[in-house]
Amino acid sequence: MPLLKRTTFPLLETPENLDPNEKVFQIRFTKEIFRDYQEYLNRLNLYRQKVWTCEVSGKSNLTYEEALVCEKQAAVKAQQLPKELIAPVLRMIQQYRTLSFTDLLEKVYSSLQLDPFEGLELHAKKDGSEAACKILKVIGSGSTKSCEVGWLDQDNAVVNTSLVKADDLIRKKAPASRNTLKIFIRDSTSKRYPWIVNADLAKKYGIEIEPPEDIMNGEGLYQGMKRFANGEVASKKLKKDEKLVELPVKYPIDDLLVKPATDDPVLSKRPPLSRDFRVPIDSVGDLLMVWDFCLSFGRLLCLSPFSLSDLENAICNKESNLILVVEIHAALFHLLIKDEGEYFTFLLNKKKILKVTLVTWAEYLCNFLEMIRKEEFSSKVSTIRRGHYGLLDTGLKLKVLRELVEEAITTSAVREKLNEWIDQQQALAAAKREDARKNREEQKLNMEGVPENGRNYTDTMQNDKECPRNQRGGKEEKDLNILLSSKTGDGKTFLV
Repeated sequence: MPLLKRTTFPLLETPENLDPNEKVFQIRFTKEIFRDYQEYLNRLNLYRQKVWTCEVSGKSNLTYEEALVCEKQAAVKAQQLPKELIAPVLRMIQQYRTLSFTDLLEKVYSSLQLDPFEGLELHAKKDGSEAACKILKVIGSGSTKSCEVGWLDQDNAVVNTSLVKADDLIRKKAPASRNTLKIFIRDSTSKRYPWIVNADLAKKYGIEIEPPEDIMNGEGLYQGMKRFANGEVASKKLKKDEKLVELPVKYPIDDLLVKPATDDPVLSKRPPLSRDFRVPIDSVGDLLMVWDFCLSFGRLLCLSPFSLSDLENAICNKESNLILVVEIHAALFHLLIKDEGEYFTFLLNKKKILKVTLVTWAEYLCNFLEMIRKEEFSSKVSTIRRGHYGLLDTGLKLKVLRELVEEAITTSAVREKLNEWIDQQQALAAAKREDARKNREEQKLNMEGVPENGRNYTDTMQNDKECPRNQRGGKEEKDLNILLSSKTGDGKTFLV
């Protein structure tokens, strides 16, 4: 399915109550049917624009039809990877799935160039000459790695076998090109970071797709960064004679630095990643966005907290007037009306009564969809107006809610709340910097001192300020001698 702005573009559903004798307009390569000629032209013009991306190869600046052809060609190229390389490549993808796509591609390509794999056909030294062979088994590891190879005749049949050192193997060409690997990786994974191997391929080749143990245990998430108890980052290594002193915790601090109490439950192991969402996988982001917004601005919206599963179940339900769905929509409409922005003006122009209820909320939703004027929603307005909101596709419901949330974020009430939180965060950061500055000054003062009379340099300078200038002559000379003198092991003092 070609991508628009790196996201899947859903096709329109067939119009309801379509008469076999009715004259309609159909797009040849998507089979979409339109009753209205203008809607047909708008959609066709969109498909003809070079804004589409091939989902498999990642090639961009294509028309929709060109992207479809590119996907078919890329799928054929993905099958050009030799069968003996599929399993090791999939294992490397799963091993290095947290890398960027470019780094992952280079890692797999270089590993295929350097490491031997069972089933790989190449050349090796035999009796002082080169001969074609096939790796049957890899023995050992590192510098002692060797391979059991089968020597091939002109028909690529194994004649005999022998043991060959890995250094004696000769590769005259790469087992697979970068372009072939690039297409195979995109075709066999989730097509986005992290690069999870498709479930059917993982099952076929015995690839473990569960998160690694270090991530499950919460380790490795902040590699290379150490923090002290007061939140300061240790950017330099401690010397051998230094000891890490656990400083007292000064609140407020970051959530990640809060130490668990003795009676808190042990959370040493992270729960497994959840993939059993009821909503389509490409709609999970919209689901999380709507849920997070409603919880973050619950007081502003006058919404009680609710769980993610409650929202998911409500969205997937086919009933049209579920309490949670109605309350979320009504709260967002009240916010938009109170802001007196574009939506408020639109309702005034239509002479609507500005009161959202259990009965009228669907009509306000239709007004909102008419205001934003998006093609994917325009054909569903009549369905909602007839009271059949629950029959809409789950992904479409979440897209509508996402549009409402994005509109709500632009309101003055939400912006003021965000600015308030930003100010609080900046004040907290300033307080942390001030505490850190005071700690450094205290440590500096503690390190500075004069063992002769128990006074430090700061005390001396303060006393000098209180003395008249004409009375400081001998005193300044005496203090200077004290500061610039050092003692040897036998107690003798030398002036520098």
